[in-house]
Amino acid sequence: MTLLTRVSVACFAPSADRRALRLKRTRVAVSRCSSSVHHHHGRVSVNAINASDAKFEVDQTLNPRVASLRESKTMALTDLARSMKESGLPVIGLAAGEPDFDTPAAIVEAGCDAIRGGKTRYSPNTGTAELRNAICEKLRVENGLVYTASEIVLSNGAKQSVAQGVMATCGPGDEVLVPAPFWVSYPEMCKLAGATPVIIQTTAEDGFLLDAEVLRKSLNPKSRLLILCSPSNPSGAVYSKEALEKIADVVRDHPRLLVLADEIYEHIIYPPAAHVSFATFPGMRERTLTVNGFSKAFAMTGWRLGYLAAPAHFANACAAIQSQTTSGPSSISQHAGVAALCLGKNGGAPVQDMVTAFQKRRDYVVGRFRKMRPDGEIKLETPAGAFYAFPDVSAIVGENGT
Repeated sequence: MTLLTRVSVACFAPSADRRALRLKRTRVAVSRCSSSVHHHHGRVSVNAINASDAKFEVDQTLNPRVASLRESKTMALTDLARSMKESGLPVIGLAAGEPDFDTPAAIVEAGCDAIRGGKTRYSPNTGTAELRNAICEKLRVENGLVYTASEIVLSNGAKQSVAQGVMATCGPGDEVLVPAPFWVSYPEMCKLAGATPVIIQTTAEDGFLLDAEVLRKSLNPKSRLLILCSPSNPSGAVYSKEALEKIADVVRDHPRLLVLADEIYEHIIYPPAAHVSFATFPGMRERTLTVNGFSKAFAMTGWRLGYLAAPAHFANACAAIQSQTTSGPSSISQHAGVAALCLGKNGGAPVQDMVTAFQKRRDYVVGRFRKMRPDGEIKLETPAGAFYAFPDVSAIVGENGT
């Protein structure tokens, strides 16, 4: 979800009537073919002919969980922008969360070396031991978290890691709490697991951050999972240590409640903000599934490489799902991932150069929005992290706008 999300919701919201129409059972006319065999002087010729115009009914109903899913608006807008560009239209795509930088050279070279060196076989289901051990070291040094390699599950992108985390821990009757604004895929992943997404509204005045007391009032015996994304997609909000501490106090009072901490943007953060991993708070490691990856900070979106770190019980469940769906991620990408973690703490100079550029762009965008409407009709908090802007244009767009 990005700054275009509010517009895309209006443009792409599927009609209930259209969904119902697609799911109707339809009658399909099928022309059956039979073979007529003719012998001519020892030769056999087979001719397909229409045997009948018989009709029969094809049941086109879908799994109810799949039928309720909506297409990702981010993907819809991204694909639309791409097709418009291919047709020659001068379009700038602002939907997908994708850096416009090339993958750092050392990472690219490691990937090429893997190909040249024949490192092209299937990967172990949860990823190579080399990369899982490197991630354990990264989590220890950068995040203050201690995991073993058996508690790391490498997947085809952080998106898959989030989905598997939700599916492994939630089911029918469970509620998943999702602070808004949110990445559009979170609620749909909950539905696919059979759980119910519960949206908790935040406000611009509160910096689009979830208040601990609001969370407390939203919980009930059905509450199973809280999704926290910091830095946030799409607001760029970053939770302080104090704010997370208060949330941890609330979570601790609800034994059944787990937390999925989406930390994919952790390295894209602007001073004085600082990233704090939720699992570092007392009692939270046991109930937190931490998701991260290489796509954003290392400009490796196309390499498709992410990971989940969690207590063995939850990690094993995610690994079981993965073993029956995609199996392990690309062996080539994993060699590149090891090189990425060798660039230095927090990604080293290559990542810092990108973050510096992102900060300059952030300052430009925020300044331009404020100059557009100096009277405050456009509300925009300065993002503390990620590479998104989330302006509130409700005063000038819509029923009450001009």
